[in-house]
Amino acid sequence: MMKVAKGKKIVVFLDYDGTLSPIVDDPNSAFMSDEMRAAVREVAKCFPTAIISGRSREKVKEFVQLSNVYYAGSHGMDIMAPPRPVKSCEGNTPTVVMDKKGTEVLFQPILTELEEETAKIKGAMVEDNRFCVSVHFRHVKDEVKHHHLLVKKLSVQKQNSSLINSKAQVMEIRPTIEWDKGHAVEYFLETLGLSNSDVLPVYIGEDRTDEDAFKVIQRRGQGYPIIVTSIPKDTKASYSLIDPSEVLTFLLRLARWRKSSSSSRSLNQIWGVVN
Repeated sequence: MMKVAKGKKIVVFLDYDGTLSPIVDDPNSAFMSDEMRAAVREVAKCFPTAIISGRSREKVKEFVQLSNVYYAGSHGMDIMAPPRPVKSCEGNTPTVVMDKKGTEVLFQPILTELEEETAKIKGAMVEDNRFCVSVHFRHVKDEVKHHHLLVKKLSVQKQNSSLINSKAQVMEIRPTIEWDKGHAVEYFLETLGLSNSDVLPVYIGEDRTDEDAFKVIQRRGQGYPIIVTSIPKDTKASYSLIDPSEVLTFLLRLARWRKSSSSSRSLNQIWGVVN
């Protein structure tokens, strides 16, 4: 990667859950470590860095607590730039979800119905991610879980929304518009003026929704789509890291390489390889 990246501009995209933080039972306790936060901070000092999550932008920012990264919540539907001036992004942040006819999508009715339904299910909880909704059912008994989820899937399909993810004990629902993490990556590259051929996007994620971003990087013909998984998976990613601890190591070495690339140290010294 370092050989290919020589003379290129690197842009870093990161998922949050399962990538920067471990997957936990309580979604409100998915805290990233201080070491991971420091690593992301260092990477963001070297390269434009965006965190793209299915969670709300405010929730991700609350977890990450960094001011030098871009935050994209609700699968990239809600984007915020760092406080420093970024000319190409000013005035271009999508804050209102629109459908193909240019009409604002009202997603609140879905949230209200899901809250009413899950109130009847012991152990279930709803997370409002602004432009999408997550229903967490880790603590719901299996026999209750399957019945209610089947009913809810049918209900969701009747409305202007779609089920996009039901892995890791969470069901995610969003408006039926053409927007996903892949579109978010394209949006970032375009608005930052980084859509030309001398740019190498690096995307690290573990979720099924990250596959849309992997596809975008594959179509570009250059870049590094990296999946976080400890088991073999059918994926559009070209590389893999086992878990957040390996993501931490990768980010630290990426920042170290950038800072050391102009020095006389060898690649082996940068990556800590001993002959």
